[in-house]
Amino acid sequence: MLSASPLNLSRGWPASDLFPTQILQNAAVSVLSNPIITEQGLGYGPDEGHFELRRNIADWLSRNYSLSRTMGAERICISGGASQNLACVLQVFTDPMHTRYVWMVEPIYHLVFGIFQDAGFYNRLRAVPEDEYGLDVDFLEKALQKSAIDHQHATLPERPYRKTYTHVIYCVPTFSNPSGITMPLSRREALVRLARKYDALIISDDVYDFLNWEPEGAAGGESTRLPRIIDVDTCLDGGPPNLFGNCISNGSFSKIVAPGCRVGWAEGTPEFIRDLSAAGSSHSGGAPSQLMSTFIHDMLENGSLDRHIHETLLPAYSRRAHALTAAIKQYLLPLGVTFVSNSETYSVLGGYFIWLKLPTTLNAKEITERALKEQNLVVAEGELFAVPENNLPENELRHRLRLCFAWEKEEKLNEAVERLSRVIRTALGCT
Repeated sequence: MLSASPLNLSRGWPASDLFPTQILQNAAVSVLSNPIITEQGLGYGPDEGHFELRRNIADWLSRNYSLSRTMGAERICISGGASQNLACVLQVFTDPMHTRYVWMVEPIYHLVFGIFQDAGFYNRLRAVPEDEYGLDVDFLEKALQKSAIDHQHATLPERPYRKTYTHVIYCVPTFSNPSGITMPLSRREALVRLARKYDALIISDDVYDFLNWEPEGAAGGESTRLPRIIDVDTCLDGGPPNLFGNCISNGSFSKIVAPGCRVGWAEGTPEFIRDLSAAGSSHSGGAPSQLMSTFIHDMLENGSLDRHIHETLLPAYSRRAHALTAAIKQYLLPLGVTFVSNSETYSVLGGYFIWLKLPTTLNAKEITERALKEQNLVVAEGELFAVPENNLPENELRHRLRLCFAWEKEEKLNEAVERLSRVIRTALGCT
């Protein structure tokens, strides 16, 4: 029987010891002490969500991304989180009779597969390889060209009241899960042009954007935050060629407040947001997370959310990332494990994850099983992040591991990696 306490480097959850419980309590008291706001928060709310929060999110995004364009509440609707919003986007803007494929980079966030399959795209998920810059746009273009030839006679279903896209492209462009790769601006622009050419909707999960800390030695106040794909779609080549655009930005407060809040947001063109917010479930059930939306609004209004991000989350997560990276360099690199980027100057500047490559003689699934059995340690093996019904040639995911630095406390990370090194040493036959 294992005597070691359990450690989990697989769980991609925010650290529970960093939840802003006092800030949320203050927001709840503030809201529930105001009868006017309380009445709004306890009601169904408008389909688009709490208006004051939508307006505040628009201002908040404009500041944080230094947007030169004017952005108003009409580009924002409130969601019950990124996953719930993805399901609504698919309900409203796709139809399995017309929408051909869902394209996604491999490796990719694995729990998203079920959402697409539930929407009617079972066996129609297509993998796109990932290089050091993220999704391989050249590969995707060739695949879209072939799809256009194979489906020349596809017809649009009888749904004249809404836009229906021919393809869906799903990505996590900033600090991707699991690889941690951030797509550069040139790749984002190429992806938008491709989506416009082939009538594709890019669903961009922008959930890690605010977990972005400056590299050591960066000039004070210098931002490394790239324009989102939605910003590119809004401005590139004069803007979208149609009213609905080709990108939806999927945002969430789960990683920067707490997942139990169940509040997120979507940004798109006003026409896109109008139709998305009119999804049947929202129109019938009311605005998602209406009461909690008033709490989040209060936190944005008084600046406490920004202070929590910059004074608590970013320092804590950057320290944890540094601690995990240092432990990997000390215990794993001497055993032949490498960072997938294979860079001697490897560092983590945001997100939650570190993506590792095992020696080719080792199988990641076997290592994860032995780690749990022998060391009471949970890590994630690479094939977990493979697109179902994989259409790509055999890849090296079986030699990959994903480690998360967010969940476990900083002082536990060194021990966790040391345990993993024992498993790897045994598997390699090291004495």
